[in-house]
Amino acid sequence: SQNSVRGGGVTCVEDGEHVEDFLRVQRVGCIKTPQKSQISLFWRKLLEKPMRTILIALLMTFASKVVALATEAGAKPNHAIINSPKCYNNLTENVEFINSASDRQKFAAGMARRDAEGTPTVYRFNYQFAPSELQSFIDLHECAHHQVGDVDQPHPPRNSSEHLMNESIADCIAALRFRDEYQKSETDFEKLITALRSDMEQIGFPEISVSSRISNITHCYTSYGPADIYIRNVIKQRASN
Repeated sequence: SQNSVRGGGVTCVEDGEHVEDFLRVQRVGCIKTPQKSQISLFWRKLLEKPMRTILIALLMTFASKVVALATEAGAKPNHAIINSPKCYNNLTENVEFINSASDRQKFAAGMARRDAEGTPTVYRFNYQFAPSELQSFIDLHECAHHQVGDVDQPHPPRNSSEHLMNESIADCIAALRFRDEYQKSETDFEKLITALRSDMEQIGFPEISVSSRISNITHCYTSYGPADIYIRNVIKQRASN
């Protein structure tokens, strides 16, 4: 969502803003268990078993207060930064990608929002710390938040069912585009999953969170049709609510 560093639904509070990085979190706030009535029948069908599982797993992850960044200090910026993908939001506006580096962070992260002039933008933080497959996935995940209109909607409550659902949908769209638009091979997908799992494990995420997110991504990658159809269905359903 707007004004948030987006990624895997990992959330912390920094300087009064919601900050969600792709893999890491330093401090997590309190959460409320989402009410079942918040999830419509359509979304329950859309978020099939692997996706419902990730919501539960992520909620369990958020329950802990601090995750140690044991590997951050030794991270080395040794990856070339890839070209950004084409991205248009739900209003057919071109989305700009801006590279940024921060001495405070030693990991790759992305943020989807409109800039001060109202231009839809994806900020790419410290991509030199991620392999190309993970860079691609972060780009496509952030683009997805523009494609389905998340950026122009009020940010759902942190760790709510709507928030986690948005993250799962963005992961799904990213997986489909990773598969279809850039002629990524099974080997490329395996490299992506390996990089994602490795980072999450080294950071200290519980296995249920790691495996659930990977299960969701893999299920989308292997089971769903083109991303544009998936996106249209999401937008259509949201418009009908």
